[in-house]
Amino acid sequence: MPQLDFSNPLTIAQVVWMALIFGGLYILLAQWALPQVASVVDARAHQIAADLDTARLSKAEADAAVAEITVSSQRSHAEAQAEIARAVAQAKAEAAEHARVATERLDAQLTQAEQQIAAARASAMGALRQVASETASVVVSRLTGQPADTASVDAAVDHIMAVRA
Repeated sequence: MPQLDFSNPLTIAQVVWMALIFGGLYILLAQWALPQVASVVDARAHQIAADLDTARLSKAEADAAVAEITVSSQRSHAEAQAEIARAVAQAKAEAAEHARVATERLDAQLTQAEQQIAAARASAMGALRQVASETASVVVSRLTGQPADTASVDAAVDHIMAVRA
């Protein structure tokens, strides 16, 4: 290969210049470019670490907020259940009171109706007694041809009505 022919003075000059240029680039990179890259990498590493710390702090705050919201939600749920239980108990108490009032009113109406029935029965029994006495007197008079003894007829009607009552 003609490029690696070291007997040629041009090849030696090229190798020397290549070594000088390589050494100069190496020194330039080592002294100037690579420290700048390293400082950028270090700054980026510090920025990432700071961002991670901020993220951890934010996560801790978010976890605390979630815990607080959970506790608040549970408390609100418990308060709502208690309020519902109070409302149900109040509604039951009101319904029981309405039922008691209605029962008392119906009992009063029933008592009044029983009194009216008893009065009507007594009135009907009195009218029936009178009709029975008159009918028995008329029947006895027609059968015997003589006027009936009202005291005997009334006593017999009273006895029969007492037995049937």
